[in-house]
Amino acid sequence: MEHYVRAIRELREDRDKTQQEIADMLGTSQTMYARYERAANELPIRHLIKLCQYYNVSADEVLGLKK
Repeated sequence: MEHYVRAIRELREDRDKTQQEIADMLGTSQTMYARYERAANELPIRHLIKLCQYYNVSADEVLGLKK
């Protein structure tokens, strides 16, 4: 499983947000967002940027590149 899949789920759950709330913030459907969390679809860079800004974390942290 890709690191970002676990990271975006944990970030969402830690803040008690629903998939629908995050999908709305990203301007996508809940179904598509759920597919990102299952790695059925790749997370677009524009959504990665929005998620990082929303959660106030670095892309390195989400992608598992932070040492």
